[in-house]
Amino acid sequence: MAEFTMELNDEQKEVRDWLHGFAADVIRPAAAEWDEREETPWPIIQEAAKLGIYSLDFYAQQFFDPTGLGIPMATEEIFWGDAGIGLSIMGTGLAAVGVLANGTEEQIGTWIPQMYGDANDVKVAAFCSSEPDAGSDVAAMRTRAVYDEAKDEWVLNGTKTWATNGGIANVHVVVAVVDPDLGSKGHASFIVPPATPGLSQGQKFKKHGIRASHTAEVVLEDVRIPGHCLLGGKDKLDERLARARERARSGGERVKNAAMATFEASRPAVGAMAVGTARAAYEEALEYARTRTQFGRPIIDNQGVAFQLADMRTQIDAARLLVWRASWMASTGRKFESAEGSMSKLYASEVAKKVTAQAVQILGGNGFTREYPVERMHRDAAIYTIFEGTSEIQRLVIARTLSGMPIR
Repeated sequence: MAEFTMELNDEQKEVRDWLHGFAADVIRPAAAEWDEREETPWPIIQEAAKLGIYSLDFYAQQFFDPTGLGIPMATEEIFWGDAGIGLSIMGTGLAAVGVLANGTEEQIGTWIPQMYGDANDVKVAAFCSSEPDAGSDVAAMRTRAVYDEAKDEWVLNGTKTWATNGGIANVHVVVAVVDPDLGSKGHASFIVPPATPGLSQGQKFKKHGIRASHTAEVVLEDVRIPGHCLLGGKDKLDERLARARERARSGGERVKNAAMATFEASRPAVGAMAVGTARAAYEEALEYARTRTQFGRPIIDNQGVAFQLADMRTQIDAARLLVWRASWMASTGRKFESAEGSMSKLYASEVAKKVTAQAVQILGGNGFTREYPVERMHRDAAIYTIFEGTSEIQRLVIARTLSGMPIR
C-alpha cells in the first residue's frame, strides 16, 4: 500500500507548473477580450491543442492518474486563468465523461477522439441533459428516443437547453427518455454523430458570466442515429430497464440513470473549477491589499481586511481538500457513501461565490469596474452554485444519502 501523502509527486508538479504557465501567459491576457466578445475563443483552444493540453492524450493521462488528482489539479490551473476560456477548453470533458461513464470500450475508442480532433482541426463536444422544464428535476425530461427495430435506428425528438458547446459541437451526447413509465430510471444516453440531419442550434444564451463559453439550446427533430450510438448498447439497456421495472414493482433499490452517472463522476471537477476561480480572486485581493495604501499604510495592515484574507485562504484550502478527497475516492473505486462528490461541489462552489465577493469588497470601487479582473471572476463564480446541480440539489443529495432515502 502506498504511503499516505498530501504532496504532489514530481511529475504532477511539472504538469501543474506547465499548465500554470499556459494559464498565465495565454489565457489571462485574453480573458477580458473574450468575455466582452461573448464568443468561443477558438484561437486559445487551438493553441492549447498545439501544446497538447486540449487533446485526448492529455485528458486520458490526467483521468487515469492513479492518485485521482490529475483532473482536479489541471482544472484548477486552467480556471485560475479564466473561467469562461477554461470552460471552453474543458467543456468537452463533460461529454467525454458521459461516454466513459456509460459507453462500451469500442464506443469510447470511437467517439472520444472525434470530440477533440487534433491541433490542425480542433473539435468540441457537448453534453445535453437539461431541458426547459427539466433542470434539477431530471425525472421531468421530455426528450424521447424511440427504437425503430426494422432499421436498427433510434429516433430522437425534443429540446435541450444550457448545453455547453450546444449546436457548434462535432459530437453531441444526448440524454433521452426511452421508457417514460420509469421516470429518471428510464433514461439513456446517445451519441449524435457529426452533421446528423435534424439536430440544430436553438437560442444562444447571453450570460452573466463565463461569457467566453458557448451555451445554447439544442433542438432535435426526428434525429435518426444508428443503433450502435446508444451508449452501452441495446442489450445492456434492456437488462437495466428490466431491473428497474422489477425493483419498481418490489419497491427495491434505485437504479442510477444516465445523466446522474455523468454528474456524479464530474462533480469533483466542477469543484476544482470553483477552487481555481476562488484562488485567482484571492491572489488578486492579496496583492491589492499589500500595495494599496490608505491612511499612510497598506490596507492589509487593517485587521478587517487581513482577517477576510485569512478566511478566504482557509476556505479555499478546505475546498481543495474536499475536491481532492472525492477525486481520490472515485479514482480508487471507493463509493461515495456520504455523497462526498456532492460535498466537494457544494462547498467549493459556495466558497467561490463568497471569496470573489470578498475580493470585490477589498478592492472597493476598483473591484466594481472591469478594469480589474475580480469583477469578472465574481460574475463567473455565480455559475458554480447553479450548473451540474444547484447548491440546493447538492444539499438534498447529501441529506438523502445520509438518511438512506432514495435519490430521485
